[in-house]
Amino acid sequence: MTNKKFETNAIRNQLERTQFLEHSAPLYLTSSYVFEDAEDMRASFAEEKERNIYSRYSNPNTSELVDKICQMEGAEAGFPFASGMAAVFSTFAALLESGDEVLSCNSVFGSTYTLFTNFFPKWQIKTTFFDVDEVANIEKFIQRNTKILYVESPTNPGVDVLDLEFLGKVAKKHGILFIVDNCFASPYLQQPIQFGADLVIHSGTKLMDGQGRVLAGITVGNAELVDKVYRFSRITGPALSPFNAWVLSKSLETLAVRVDRHCENALRLAEYLENHPNVNWVKYPFLRSHPNYKIAKKQMKAGGSVVAFEVKGGLEAGKIFFDAIKLLSLSANLGDSRSIITHPASTTHSKLSEQERHKVGITDGMVRVSVGLEHIDDIIADVGQALG
Repeated sequence: MTNKKFETNAIRNQLERTQFLEHSAPLYLTSSYVFEDAEDMRASFAEEKERNIYSRYSNPNTSELVDKICQMEGAEAGFPFASGMAAVFSTFAALLESGDEVLSCNSVFGSTYTLFTNFFPKWQIKTTFFDVDEVANIEKFIQRNTKILYVESPTNPGVDVLDLEFLGKVAKKHGILFIVDNCFASPYLQQPIQFGADLVIHSGTKLMDGQGRVLAGITVGNAELVDKVYRFSRITGPALSPFNAWVLSKSLETLAVRVDRHCENALRLAEYLENHPNVNWVKYPFLRSHPNYKIAKKQMKAGGSVVAFEVKGGLEAGKIFFDAIKLLSLSANLGDSRSIITHPASTTHSKLSEQERHKVGITDGMVRVSVGLEHIDDIIADVGQALG
């Protein structure tokens, strides 16, 4: 049976069964592996054969997870990490050298922004930022030493949508690497490699896990580039644990059905908020009012789980709103089965200056909702009563 669908592959792509003929892949909690003889050990360390040597390098559970995500993303290879930020840092650290420049959208996760602005300059790596509304003119930012073009789409936390196909063509034209953080969409909704991305990064902590249980990250894409990431990472040690890989591999079996419900609920909430008198604006990729609605429809299967909006009345009104929430969780995570509500200005992006936050659309009254799997009537009722 060939050409199986996404949902079938997510469930049926498993490790080979052992002699015990288990139906579900077992958990391999081992730090190391034994060798048959001296020659087997020598050949393994010389990389003359593919086999597990040490779980910092590979493990049956992490291998199964990587295989699944590579299949979902249409990638050649991948490497799993202990967190999403471990994936971001290790990928850039493996590919960049002193004197290189990163060209990044300024609307990125707060920790990524801090990595670019506070840490990379110590190694003489510069980052140039562009606004989401400057994508059409992005070529003016490309310099002789620009090595990587990096974006999130949809962005965190403003759910802006960037034209991945256009950016992929620009990157190819100028011979620079194109890396996409696909966390908000998940590989079920969007596959950036189809639009020219060389590498795709995920925080598996979010929609991939879907239940707020484990931390994880992964980078997949071009095999030659992934090999560089792998060789850096097997030395520096940010590897994903077998247990977390096992949990995530199980979670991927329900990714499609979960994300379908997330998207359905998120769109319903966005439509409700768009008509609420105490809301200034709402952004959700599959709302017709979204500035890049047509692009979102072109490159995404649905709009994702995150809705951003601004409460009327600024910071004080925002505090009143958050304190009035009863059902939704006040947390900084997203992609959970439980709906989560966050105030980016004081949490996930608090390390940015007020000027930096406003430049990327993070106002004091902005709210980010990761819409969960509760009944949509209950989600709307809680948000509605808090808005007054």
